[in-house]
Amino acid sequence: MEQVDKETLEWLVDSELLSDAETVERYRQAKYGWLSARTYPYAEHHLLRLVTDWCVWLFAFDDAFCESDRRAAEIARALPQFYAVLEDLDVGSHVDDVFARSLLEIKGRIAACAGDDQLDRWRGVTKDYLFAQVWEAANREDEVVPPLEEYIFMRRRTGAMLTVFALIDIASGRPLTVDEWRHPGIRAITESANDVVVWDNDLISYAKESVSGNCRNNLVNVLAAHRSYSKQQAMEEIGEMRNQAIADMVAVRPSLEALGSEAVLAYVRGLEFWISGSVDYSLTSSRYTVSWQQVAQQPSAH
Repeated sequence: MEQVDKETLEWLVDSELLSDAETVERYRQAKYGWLSARTYPYAEHHLLRLVTDWCVWLFAFDDAFCESDRRAAEIARALPQFYAVLEDLDVGSHVDDVFARSLLEIKGRIAACAGDDQLDRWRGVTKDYLFAQVWEAANREDEVVPPLEEYIFMRRRTGAMLTVFALIDIASGRPLTVDEWRHPGIRAITESANDVVVWDNDLISYAKESVSGNCRNNLVNVLAAHRSYSKQQAMEEIGEMRNQAIADMVAVRPSLEALGSEAVLAYVRGLEFWISGSVDYSLTSSRYTVSWQQVAQQPSAH
């Protein structure tokens, strides 16, 4: 874990995704290698590096584009270069933007160890993730708290979980067939796992986001705004929603086990590792704990 974490930080610096020494130190303290080690514990070193680099690319992109004052139009105008990287450009093509350039490198590394179907899945959900950032930015810009159903639908895309789930069968070395990927049970358990991880993140990152411009794109505030809940009531409701999503995963698992596919079982286990591993990581990572410590240190109102 420590070696992967060190190598990924070096990759971030070499890729020029981090612009100053203070940001580099913040990423070093966050220990992102420990996230991938907990969520892909079955991956060999070179594959663990790949998924770790992808995760930190997402964190860096999130910090630069999604939790900033960038306007929706600005993000929309940036999309063509990312789409070109995903669809048209070959590895080694000249790309000016540092995020697009490193995205091209990662695409090449995925292509080198994955089948065409696996690469296409990752490219498709990555494009959905990028486009969804325009929606989030529009909410920030217009100070809109989205309705609950719309938020749940879009959060499955803004959270980027489908992009990391698409790497599970690559990291495990057990590729899903096209029919397995499209199986209703796989789609259902993936959606439930996605919900669990992003709702957990909304709770864990609430302190961090409550002081940023992205606070409206958080399930706590969505429930508070549209159901007139207190923040505590909203958090309790999210806990109940999470429990139901876990129950839905448990309910569909036997039908997937009945398929008798090692690839399907490995994928399901990969989803389960992501749920437990992301919570374990987030509760100890400075990316989230520093903000909660700052909230705790604030004087109480009387």
